[in-house]
Amino acid sequence: MPFIPTAGELKTKPTQHSVKELLSIGIQPDLLLCRSDRWLPRDLKKKIALFCNVPESHVISAQDMDTIYAVPVSLAEERLDDEILRLLHLESHERNMSRWLELLDRIRNPEGEVRIAVVGKYVALEDAYKSLREALMHGGLAHKLRTVIEWVEAEELDSPAAAAARLRHADGILVSWRLRKRGIQGMIYAIQYARTNQVPYLGFAWGCMRDDRVCAQRLAPGRSRQHGV
Repeated sequence: MPFIPTAGELKTKPTQHSVKELLSIGIQPDLLLCRSDRWLPRDLKKKIALFCNVPESHVISAQDMDTIYAVPVSLAEERLDDEILRLLHLESHERNMSRWLELLDRIRNPEGEVRIAVVGKYVALEDAYKSLREALMHGGLAHKLRTVIEWVEAEELDSPAAAAARLRHADGILVSWRLRKRGIQGMIYAIQYARTNQVPYLGFAWGCMRDDRVCAQRLAPGRSRQHGV
């Protein structure tokens, strides 16, 4: 639902129009989740319920949250779960969100932070690493820490000195290997830096097993230019 700053109010017309279009093709919504950057006041819920032919309790305020993990809590406060169970004729039990609230508290009030450098290709496209980012974030939350991820393009690490300059602030290094040759040299420099400076390191994907072996060979005397095993 759009908020019009000049009028200082939320507009319900788009919601009414959307429901009207649904009704025109024979679909009667049971619940309306009204997305907005602020909570819906009671009078607007009544208005939407009246013009959209749903009970007022079925008009749910879905306010924008600071983190996606706060969304279930806000929807529970609107009693969305109770309404869904009632509509499906399922037995309702007392809600227990204590563990979820504890997780949310760790997200909002961390006791410190940990910096993880992720070395890979296409790191500018962060969505390609969505699952990896979430895994690192939850790893930090388990220790009540906020995870700060530094995305490092492997091709930028064109020398051991470049790797040291980019990775010296990292508490841990994760190398995400992908197929093809581009960027492999930079990944090897990152692994070398982690090994020689005793920085916690994880190689992610099958190719990193090979790069680990290549790096170990390079650290051996007389094999500084080793590329294969």
